[in-house]
Amino acid sequence: STTITFSLPKETQLKINIYNALGEFVETLAAGTYDAGYHKITFDASSLSSGVYFYSLMSADFVQVKKMILLR
Repeated sequence: STTITFSLPKETQLKINIYNALGEFVETLAAGTYDAGYHKITFDASSLSSGVYFYSLMSADFVQVKKMILLR
């Protein structure tokens, strides 16, 4: 498992999705309203194979995509 950390300047409706290296949707990690401040979400990847994955943080006015590598 790994921890994804992020900070928000104001209360925001946020969705975090996980994608594989081909861009195929894997799962929604979190979805909901988050208060302003720092947050940590734990991602349990025990059911996934080794490889490159991407996660996207999406809100109404912001999208960010980051890469992560899963090694076993």
